[in-house]
Amino acid sequence: MAEQRIQGIGVSEGIRIAKAFVLASETRPDAVRETVSAAETEAELARLGQAKARSEAELTELAEQAKRTLGEKQAGILAGQARMLSDPAYFPQIEKRIREERFAAEYAVRSVTEHFAGRFEAMDNEYMRERAADIRDLGRRLLAHLRGEERTSLAGLREEVIVVADDLAPSDTVQLDRRYVQALVTRMGGRTSHTSIIARSLGIAAVVGAGDAVRDIADGELLIVDGGEGLCIRRPDPETIEAYKLRQQRERDERSALERFRDRPAETKDGLRVELAANIGTVREAAEAAGQNADGIGLYRTEFLYMDADRLPDEDRQFAAYREVAERMAGRPVVIRTLDIGGDKALPYLELPKEENPFLGYRAIRIGLDRRELLRVQLRAIWRASRYGNVKIMFPMISGLDEWRQAKAISLEVRDELIREGVPVSGSVEIGMMVEIPSAALLAGSFAKEVDFFSIGTNDLVQYTLAVDRMNEKVAYLYDYFHPAVLHLIRHVIEAAHREGKWVGMCGGMAGDPLAAPLLVGLGLDEWSMEAGSIVKVKQALARLDSQDCRALANHLLALDTTAEVRRELGRYAELTR
Repeated sequence: MAEQRIQGIGVSEGIRIAKAFVLASETRPDAVRETVSAAETEAELARLGQAKARSEAELTELAEQAKRTLGEKQAGILAGQARMLSDPAYFPQIEKRIREERFAAEYAVRSVTEHFAGRFEAMDNEYMRERAADIRDLGRRLLAHLRGEERTSLAGLREEVIVVADDLAPSDTVQLDRRYVQALVTRMGGRTSHTSIIARSLGIAAVVGAGDAVRDIADGELLIVDGGEGLCIRRPDPETIEAYKLRQQRERDERSALERFRDRPAETKDGLRVELAANIGTVREAAEAAGQNADGIGLYRTEFLYMDADRLPDEDRQFAAYREVAERMAGRPVVIRTLDIGGDKALPYLELPKEENPFLGYRAIRIGLDRRELLRVQLRAIWRASRYGNVKIMFPMISGLDEWRQAKAISLEVRDELIREGVPVSGSVEIGMMVEIPSAALLAGSFAKEVDFFSIGTNDLVQYTLAVDRMNEKVAYLYDYFHPAVLHLIRHVIEAAHREGKWVGMCGGMAGDPLAAPLLVGLGLDEWSMEAGSIVKVKQALARLDSQDCRALANHLLALDTTAEVRRELGRYAELTR
C-alpha cells in the first residue's frame, strides 16, 4: 500500500522511527442492559461501591508513582481524580441514578460521566475543556472494575515503540518510560492537553489532534513521527525512511553541539554577558532549570499552584513552594509573579463571572486589587520565602500608575506586618511589574521612576497591541512578535528603564526564539526568560553574535515597515552568522 501522511499538531519536537504500539480504546458501548429491577438495585450499588474503592486505591498508588517520576503537578491531576469520587456533583449522582431510576451500574457511570464531562467541554476556557479528559478517565476506570477488566498498561513495554491512541489518559501518561516510548500520536488533543504537557516534560516527540486517520494504524506497523512538523507517516517508502534517518542524524548532531553550551556563560563572541533565566510553573521545573544552568527564574507562574488545587492554597502551602524554589536556585534570582488568573486560565472555586471578553476583563492584578485578602495571603507567603534566596516580586497586567502604586503599597504593608510579628524577611527584595499592555509600555518613562525592574510579556503585549486573540487559529497568521509596532514598544520600554538605571527582562515566547537573539542584543535587553529547554539554543545563538553588529542591525530592523521584512532580514543575518 502507498505511503500515507497524517497531519496533526506538533507539540513536542523530535524525529522518531519505530513500530506502532496501539493503545486500545476503552470507549466502546456497554453490551449490558440499561436498567435493573427494584430488587437488584442494592446489588448494583454494592458493585459500584467496590469499583469506587478499587479506583481510589489505584489512583492513590498512581499519584505516588507520578510524584516520584513526574513531580507534584502531574501527581495532583491523579489526586484530583480521586477527590472527584467524593464530589457531590459526580459520584453521588451515579448512586442516585441507580437508586431512583434503576440504572444498571455501568449505564449509570457512563451517563453521569458524559453529562459531567460535557459541562466542562461546553466551557469557553480551553484549559477547563481539557479537564473533560480527566473525568472520562475516571469513568473508564470505574467501568473497568465493574466489568472485571484489566486496563491496558504501558508499564510492560520492553522495546522501542511509537504509542498510538485516541488520547492518553492522565493515568496512562504516568506510566510512560522514555527508554521505550519514542513518540506519541493521538487522534484527539490540543497544545494544552495532558498528553502534550507530559510529552514536552519528558522530551518525547508527539503529534496530537491527528484525526480519525489514526484509528487505521495497525499494531506493529512502521511509523515515522516528526514532532516539529506535526506529521505522522504510515508505511513510509524506503526513500522516505532514508531521508528521515539523515534528519535524525542531523538532529543528534545538533543536540551534541548544543550540549557544549550547557556549562558556558550566556555571552556574545565579543564578551557581552546577558542573563538567561527560566520560566517555571512548578517546583519540579525549578530543578530542571537548575539542571540547564539557568541564571535564575525570570518568571514563576504561581497560578499553577492554584490551578492544581480544589481550593485556595493557604499561606503555608504557598510559602513551602516558594521557599523550595528559592533554595533550589541557591542565590540566583527568582522572580515570583503574583496570581495571574482569568483570560484563558480559570479557577472554578473562585466563581469568576463569565465574560464576553475575558482577556480584557476581570483578571490578574485586577482580581488581586479587588479581592485584597487573596493578594495579601500570597504576598505574605512570598515575603516569608524571601529570606531563603534572591526573591523578587512582580505584578501582572498593570495598565496604569494607580494600579502599580496600590499593588506596591499592599506589598510593603504586608512586609511591615510580618516584621511587626517577628517574622524574618529579606531586606533586599526588588518589586517590579510586567509590561504586557500597550498603555504600560507607552508610560514606561513614568513607571521606570518607581519600579525596580520591568519584565516584558510579549505573549500578551503582541495580543493587545495587534488586537489578535492568540488562542484563535483563524487569525494566528497576524500574531507575530516581529511586528514593527511591537518592536517599537519594546525599544521604548528598554530605553526608558535604562535612563533610570533599571533593568529589563523579557518572559514571553520571543525571549526563547534564537532568531530574535541579535535583535534583543541590539536593543539592550538585560534578562531573557524562557522554557528551560530553550536556554542552550539561545546560548548557541548568542555565541555567534557581535554586540556592535547587533546594535546596527536593530536600528535597521526598527526602520522596516512590515513583519515579513523583519523576519526576512533576521533570517539572512542568521545564515550569515551560522
